[in-house]
Amino acid sequence: MPQMAPLSWLNLFIFFIIIFMLFNIMNYFLLIYKNNNIKKNNKKSIIMWKW
Repeated sequence: MPQMAPLSWLNLFIFFIIIFMLFNIMNYFLLIYKNNNIKKNNKKSIIMWKW
């Protein structure tokens, strides 16, 4: 490919690997997950009906 003649293929490979790793790290650390372990205080009052 004459357009990429000045670039080394190893440098190009390392560049894309770095971009890929940065993308994965950003997705891992910047996503905020919802915490489903929060306990809610839902006390149901049981009413005993006497019919």
